[in-house]
Amino acid sequence: MTRKPDTKDWTWVIQRQCDECGFDPAQFRRTEIDARIRATADGWRTVLARPDVTTRPDPDTWSPLEYACHVRDVNAVMTERLELMLRTQPVTFADWDQDSAEAEAEYNAQNPATVGDQLEAATTGFAELYRTVGENDWSRQGLRSNGSAFTVETLGIYALHDLEHHRVDVGLPART
Repeated sequence: MTRKPDTKDWTWVIQRQCDECGFDPAQFRRTEIDARIRATADGWRTVLARPDVTTRPDPDTWSPLEYACHVRDVNAVMTERLELMLRTQPVTFADWDQDSAEAEAEYNAQNPATVGDQLEAATTGFAELYRTVGENDWSRQGLRSNGSAFTVETLGIYALHDLEHHRVDVGLPART
């Protein structure tokens, strides 16, 4: 079943609160980012153990397993982008199409227990990398191919929103 692609530009979450999940960028604190990223993995194992883990609630909404795979991959992509920003200036990120990634990797056919392991590892790695960001590195920049500009700080806000938002998509609280 093919899902209608999400074509929204979610970069607005860097500046204003998300009404869908409650994420508020004004509440972002650099000193908390690694702990908040780490906490986004909480509860996913329970979600992945659900008997309906591969069931889409409607044709345009991912199943819990597909969301878990996406969250795993968001952590990996954002880790790669953060590594690039910390290593190279200026940097332009390669495109990442989440819908193509889902189709190519066949998210809904993956083993939920394996996805749980991978999600936790990717989340831990991303959190750990943010823990190492030096005070002088928060303003380093990166560009998406569409021209959206990020700093290390705003990339963290953007990614954290995505990770917390998808918890709500599967029935978990945004923050633990």
